[in-house]
Amino acid sequence: MVAVGLKGLPSSRQRLCDLVEDSLMGGDDKSYKPGRKKKGLNRKAKKESFGFDADNSNKNSSGHGADGSASARKSWKHQNASDPKTSVVRKQVDPDLAKYFAEISNLFESNEVDLEERSVLCRNALEETRGKELELATDYIISHTLQTLLEGCDVDHLCSFLRGCAKVFPAIAMDRSGSHVAETALKSLAMHLQDEHAHSIIEETLKSICKVIVANPVDVMCNCYGSHVLRSLLCLCRGAPLDSSDFHRAKPSQILAERLNLDASQSNRNNLSYHHPVFSELSKFLISGILASSRKDLRTLQTDQYSSLVLQTALRLLVGNDPELLQIISILLGSNKENVVEGNFIPMTVVHDVLNLTKETAYSHLMEVILEVAPQSLYDEMFTKVFRNSLFDLSSHHCANFVVQALVSHARDQDQMALIWEELGGKFRELLEMGRSGVVAALIAASQRLHTHERKCCEALAAAVSSTNVSPRCIVPGILFLESYFSCEDKSNWNWPKGIKIQIIGSLILQAVFRFPSEFIQPYVTSITSMEADHVLEAAKDAAGARVIEAYLSSKVSAKQKHRVVLKLKGHFGELSVHPSGSFTVERCFTASSLSLRETIASELSAVRNALSKTKQGPHLIRKLDIDGFTARPDQWRLKQSAKQLTYKEFYSTFGSNDTKSSRKDSFLADSSKQTSNSQGIKNMRKEIDNCLDSTALLLGKSGLKRCSEKEEHRGEKYAKHVMVDDISKRKNKKKNKKNQVASEYTGPSSKGAEIAAKPFLSTDKTAKKRNRSNRPSKASKKLKP
Repeated sequence: MVAVGLKGLPSSRQRLCDLVEDSLMGGDDKSYKPGRKKKGLNRKAKKESFGFDADNSNKNSSGHGADGSASARKSWKHQNASDPKTSVVRKQVDPDLAKYFAEISNLFESNEVDLEERSVLCRNALEETRGKELELATDYIISHTLQTLLEGCDVDHLCSFLRGCAKVFPAIAMDRSGSHVAETALKSLAMHLQDEHAHSIIEETLKSICKVIVANPVDVMCNCYGSHVLRSLLCLCRGAPLDSSDFHRAKPSQILAERLNLDASQSNRNNLSYHHPVFSELSKFLISGILASSRKDLRTLQTDQYSSLVLQTALRLLVGNDPELLQIISILLGSNKENVVEGNFIPMTVVHDVLNLTKETAYSHLMEVILEVAPQSLYDEMFTKVFRNSLFDLSSHHCANFVVQALVSHARDQDQMALIWEELGGKFRELLEMGRSGVVAALIAASQRLHTHERKCCEALAAAVSSTNVSPRCIVPGILFLESYFSCEDKSNWNWPKGIKIQIIGSLILQAVFRFPSEFIQPYVTSITSMEADHVLEAAKDAAGARVIEAYLSSKVSAKQKHRVVLKLKGHFGELSVHPSGSFTVERCFTASSLSLRETIASELSAVRNALSKTKQGPHLIRKLDIDGFTARPDQWRLKQSAKQLTYKEFYSTFGSNDTKSSRKDSFLADSSKQTSNSQGIKNMRKEIDNCLDSTALLLGKSGLKRCSEKEEHRGEKYAKHVMVDDISKRKNKKKNKKNQVASEYTGPSSKGAEIAAKPFLSTDKTAKKRNRSNRPSKASKKLKP
C-alpha cells in the first residue's frame, strides 16, 4: 500500500535528496527529465513570416526584456508592496516538503501506483500545498509534479487549489514555471466542464481569479507568460477550446490561406461564434473589466506585443456578439464615448492617430483582427473614414501593408473593391518593386472572391512583370522569383537563377492566377508553355514550383495547352515520382494527359517501381495509376483508361453544369473537383467510376477476350464502353421524368445531390444488370418489327 501523507513517505534515496538540495540552492538540475516537452515547457517566441514581404521584427515597443517578464513582475511587486495586506513574497520551499514531492514524482515515474491510489495521492498532495501554492508552482522541479497532480485530481480539489492561489494567481501566471501550472489547471477545469453538476463550483473558482486579474490586468497582459495564461482563461470562460489557433494567434500560413481563398475551412474561421458561452456573465465581466481598468494604459496595451495577443483573442471570442464587439473596438480605436451609435463609431479626431498606430508592429496585428471581425457597419466606417485615400501610403510601410492586406481581403462588396482598385490598381509594379507582393496577392484573391476586376487584375500583374523591353515569356519565371527579378536593373537580360528556391508568395500568386477563366490568363499560359524543359523540371522538383504546375494543369485552359507543359517533363516522370513534391505533379500530369501520354508516364514509373514503393507517396501513386496492372497486362490497362475517359465524358455531358459544359469537356477530366460547384459529389462520382472500371477490367480478364489485332482491340474497347454506359442510356430513354428530377437535385448547392443523382446510373448490382438485360430486345425481335 502506498503511503500518501507528507510524513508517511520516507526519503531513502540519496539521488532524490541531492536533487532537492540542488533545487534549494537555485541550480538547474539538468539530470531531471520530467518528460514535459509536449506541454510546452520550452516555450519560445518564433519568428513569423508571410514570405516575400515579411516583417521579422521581434522588437517589443513597450520596453520589456527578451522574455517580457522583468518589468511586469517588477510592476506587480511594486503595486502590492504599497498594500501590506496583498504583498506577495516568494518563500523558499521547505526541505521536507520538497523531498515529499520528489518521492511523489518518483512514484509516478515508476508506474507502481494504480488508479485508485493515484487519486488518493493527488488529493492528499494537493492538501499539502495550502498556503504554499506560490513557492511550489514557481519551483522549476516541483512545478512538473504539481502539473501531474492537477491533471489527476477531482474537480473539488482542483477548484480548492485554484481558490487557494487566487490572490497570487497573477504572480504564478507571470512566472516561467508557474505559467505552465496555471495553464494545466485551466485545461483540467475545461475537461470537467463536461459534467454540468460541476459548473457552479467551476464558475465560483473562475470568478475569484477574474476579480484579482481585473484589479490589475496590465501587468499580466504585458507579460509573455501571463499573456498566454490570460488567453486560456478567456477561452475557458467563453467555452472555446483552449488550444485552438482559431482564438489564439493564428499562424501566418492560416491567415495567408484565408486571404488567398486557398482553404475554405480557414475562411470560415470567423463564423465560429459562441452565442451561448458556458459562463457568459463571467466572460463579459472579465473582458469589460480588463478594458475599464486599463483605460489609462490604453496606449501601452495598443503597442505591446503580448497585450495585443490578449486583445486579439478577446475579439475573436466575441464574434457573433456585435454590441460587445462594437464597444471594445471603439475603445481600441481611441474613442472616449461610452455609448457608440451607428455611423459615428470613430471620431475624426482619432483618425490620424489610428493611421500612425497601424505602423506599429503590435497594433498592426491587432488592426488585422479588428478588420477581420468587425461588423458590417463598423467596417464600412473604418474603410471610409480611416483608410480611404491612404492605401498606397500604408502599403509602402513594412508593418502597415499587412493591415492593407486584411482590409482588401475582407472587402464586403464590389463597390469597396472598386474604391480599392482606384488607389492600388495602377501600382502593381511599385508594390512589387518595394517587396509588397502580399498586397498584390490580396487584391487578386479579392477580385476572384467578389467577381470583379478579374481581367484588370490579370492584365495589371502581367504589365508589372513584363514591359516593352522584356519578353512576355518572363512573366511566370519573374513571378516565381520575385525578389531576384525585381532586384535586377536590366530585366531584359535576367535569367533563371540557379540554386535558388522558388518563393512561396510568387507561387501563391500564380496559383491564384490560374484559377481565373482561361480568356483572362493567356499571357501566363504563353509564358509557362514557352519555358525551357530544364526550367519546368526544376520547378517541378521545388515544392512551391510544383504547386504552380499543378494549378496550371487544373486550370480551365485547353487540353492541348496542358499537354505542351506535360511533354516538357517527358523522360523525367520516374525521377519526379520518387521526389517528395514531384509525386503529386506526376499524378496531376497523368490526370490531364491523353491516353498516349498516360501510357508514357506509366511506362516510366514502372521502370522505377521498386524505388517508388519505398517512398511515402509511392504506394498511393502505384495504386492510383495502376502501375502493376500496366506491367502485367498493358493491353487491358489501355482499355481501362480508354473506358474511364469515355465514361467521364458521358457522365459530365449529362450532369455537368451549363457553364463548364459550354467551356470545355476535357476540363472535367483535368480536375473535376475544381470545375463544378458540387466538388465533393463529383469527386465521389470519379471514385465510383474508377471502382466500376476495376470490376469491368476484371470481367474482361475472365471473359478471355483476345486483343491481339487492332480489330479485336477495338471490339474490346466497344464492349468496355457498353458495359459502363449501358445503364445510363437505358434509363434516360425509359424514365425521362425521373432523370429530370434527379438532375435537378444534382445541380443544387449540396454535394449530396451528386451522390443521389449518380448512384442509380453507376450501380454495379448484379440483379439490376440482369433485369436490364432481360428487358433488352434481342436482335431477332428487332428484325421482326415492320
